[in-house]
Amino acid sequence: MESQDFDEREAIPRAENLLLSLEELLAAGLHIGTRIKTVDMEKYIFRVRPDGLFILNIGETNEKIRIAARFMARFEPTRVMAVSSRLYGKTPVERFAEVAKTLPVVGRFMPGLISNPLQPKHAEPQVVLVTDPRADWQAIKEATAVGIPVIALCDTDNVFSGVDLVIPVNNKGRRALAVVYWLLARQVVRERGEIPQDGNIPLTIDDFETKLAAMPMGRAGGEA
Repeated sequence: MESQDFDEREAIPRAENLLLSLEELLAAGLHIGTRIKTVDMEKYIFRVRPDGLFILNIGETNEKIRIAARFMARFEPTRVMAVSSRLYGKTPVERFAEVAKTLPVVGRFMPGLISNPLQPKHAEPQVVLVTDPRADWQAIKEATAVGIPVIALCDTDNVFSGVDLVIPVNNKGRRALAVVYWLLARQVVRERGEIPQDGNIPLTIDDFETKLAAMPMGRAGGEA
């Protein structure tokens, strides 16, 4: 059981300029990591909960979403590739691509998709966004081989090998992934000037969430 004196609001020591209300960010579990902490992710961890879960600094998550969106907005939309090998990232990546007009790659990442010009579905992205560096290692390997920058959603158990820009976030929870990709989509089109800086996209966070039949659930709505 979690200690009664643990206040999850303390997981965000700086709360200015949030892209979404603190209550919504906490409810989605963006800040809830795993019970594993890598050396790479240590600087993004604010504290550890009494139950052993490491807690991410949402202020850092918020800032990195802004930076990543600003960077992706510099490229032609179709030259931005968003990747998710994991099931819970499927709908978020597809909806992100729908809103931001980018290239979605969900499910198994076919070898040679980036690195082999003879691959039937060969793509030439200028930036690659991955949902989980561990699951999406093939995309990172190929992007790195040809010098394409990689943006990655990184949980407390991830390492940064091949990653150029880290967004520290719970990358295993259904709701967390829906929220982070919704925020990225909205911020990218804001940065492009397609909507006002305080404007919204037509799809909701619910539209970004992968809907599944009843199945075993892991921590914070994560994949089992």
